[in-house]
Amino acid sequence: MSMAPSTPAGAGASPVSLEDVQRAREALKGITYVTPLQESNYLNSEVAARVFLKLENLQRAGSFKLRGAYNRMRQMTREELDRGVVAASAGNHAQGVALAATLVGTAATIVMPEMASMTKVVATRGYGARVELTGETFDDAFARAVAISQATGAVLIHAFEDPWVIAGQGTVGLEMLDVRPNLDAVVVPIGGGGLIGGIAVAVKSQNPRIRVIGVQAEGAAAMVESHRAGRVVATPEAHTIADGIAVKRPGALTFQLIEQYVDELVTVGDHDISRAILLFLERTKLVVEGAGAAAMAAILTNKVPLRADRIGVVVSGGNIDVSLLSRLVEKGLVEEGRQLHLTTTVGDRPGQLAGLLRLVAESHANVLTVEHQRWHPGQHPTDVEIRMVIETRNQEHADDLLARMADAGHSVQVLT
Repeated sequence: MSMAPSTPAGAGASPVSLEDVQRAREALKGITYVTPLQESNYLNSEVAARVFLKLENLQRAGSFKLRGAYNRMRQMTREELDRGVVAASAGNHAQGVALAATLVGTAATIVMPEMASMTKVVATRGYGARVELTGETFDDAFARAVAISQATGAVLIHAFEDPWVIAGQGTVGLEMLDVRPNLDAVVVPIGGGGLIGGIAVAVKSQNPRIRVIGVQAEGAAAMVESHRAGRVVATPEAHTIADGIAVKRPGALTFQLIEQYVDELVTVGDHDISRAILLFLERTKLVVEGAGAAAMAAILTNKVPLRADRIGVVVSGGNIDVSLLSRLVEKGLVEEGRQLHLTTTVGDRPGQLAGLLRLVAESHANVLTVEHQRWHPGQHPTDVEIRMVIETRNQEHADDLLARMADAGHSVQVLT
């Protein structure tokens, strides 16, 4: 979705300035890592452009969120620090706030959705925060956090609707241009909009020529809908594997910054995000969560115009639940023809299964699991159903194996 021409530095009031982001960078020295801006030769060959990955998945607490959380808390008075802080988060902001609170010496209460990744819940507690699980979405958790703030006086640390938080996130953009000032485009995931808002200010204020492109999940595209409406609107739900950007209502401040500075907004599906996660894992040896893979998914699916030669891609976080990652890996292997799930029937007598397994071995495929099923009501009493999971090299290899089974008289059903 193309947007109006971006506003260069100084052309109109902005809730966050380049100077705010630069001050945040000074405050974060020694607190956050200057994460790598890494070029990937494999990705370059895939998209016919030069791709530079800003690896915030390697940041302290596993995402960019510490930047904004710490920059916000450093503004607090001693009296405010004594009252503590409270925040709502699906996971990454939770960990950023928890770690920042420890660093500045205050107590943190974090409200997370009940279905939040257990990996992120455990990590948040590990950074010293008290965690409360409430509701199904970020918005439910946020309502509870507001109530706690009002009842206790704890300072609410918003995930994105705060100028100090936005300025802290914008330091990602400063670091990218420090290394590659000649980027043609920067592609950034969007949830509430704090990350892209800060980056857009930092990038556009220094070089208005650089295109800033935002990416949302199709199941949580509130910022895209808000742009279409010309005002902040909420979506009925936010359903995506990219839990870090599953926000039903973006912020007014971030909406203003995006309207002012961002060139284009696009969406990607969960299937595309899953493929990007697997690509990161297998080809670049990086563990990346759904939100962190969204920007790369947009490039791989040609949602981002590749007239740019040098593209900065923000990999915003790596806090993915291990059980989800294992499911995505298995699904990806199936979709690429590298793992076959199938059923067939053989006679229920000695040697029949051995013959089937020998056929698989002669095809140089590998049996991962095999089991008998005799209970099926439609099955002949003298037959046995065989369920197998077979490892193959690629789709061509899988098709060759299936053809050999058919030639040997086996009726095979591939489970997809």
